[in-house]
Amino acid sequence: MKQLQAFWSSLLDSARDLAPIIIVVAFFQLVVLQQPIPNLGELIKGTIFVVLGLSLFVRGLEMGLFPIGESMAYAFSRKGSVTWLLTFAFALGFGTTIAEPALIAVAGEAAEVAATGGMIEDNKESKESYASGLRLTVALSVGLAIVIGVIRILKGWPIHYLIITGYLGIVIMTIFAPPQIIGVAYDSGGVTTSTITVPLVTALGVGLASSIKGRNPMIDGFGLIAFASLTPMIFVMAYGMIVH
Repeated sequence: MKQLQAFWSSLLDSARDLAPIIIVVAFFQLVVLQQPIPNLGELIKGTIFVVLGLSLFVRGLEMGLFPIGESMAYAFSRKGSVTWLLTFAFALGFGTTIAEPALIAVAGEAAEVAATGGMIEDNKESKESYASGLRLTVALSVGLAIVIGVIRILKGWPIHYLIITGYLGIVIMTIFAPPQIIGVAYDSGGVTTSTITVPLVTALGVGLASSIKGRNPMIDGFGLIAFASLTPMIFVMAYGMIVH
């Protein structure tokens, strides 16, 4: 019964969250463009599926991903092995990023554009190689970012110094990177922080900060996502310099 009530509550929350988007689209379609909404039946069915999908996704996070991320962070802190903790952090960042649907989509689109622009050969093998290289580069960067973030939590380093240094590096690299890769690099920082990566990485940071004496989960537990969105820009621009 509790599970049903929780799902119903999540369903209502998802519908409320989607309501502004629906209102905006309907307003511009009916009032500004003054045209009927095309395929209204399909649109309604799609909206229902989105609401159901969001509700199930949120419930899945609450029931599975957040608890397991926090519990593993507690377990590693009790084990006292920094090596295994950092190995887990890298594997978590790499694994969640390589499976990120948004990254797969962006890498595929970047490969298509690179082939059209003559930067790579316009064949299936070249495009798949380019997209795979881009995904691996981003995944490696996120794995390294999570490791740096975990070390920051263990050492208690102020986050702003690391973030400022990282963005200074991005600004400098932007000057020297090929223009064709800069936009892809900047977008790569955003697509890594999506549906799969964010819940597990956030749970890891909060769980780790909560389990270490002298660490404040609110101050030290958050910030891993900032590293996960920063390092891909650096790595992808470096990848662009090598490839191009």
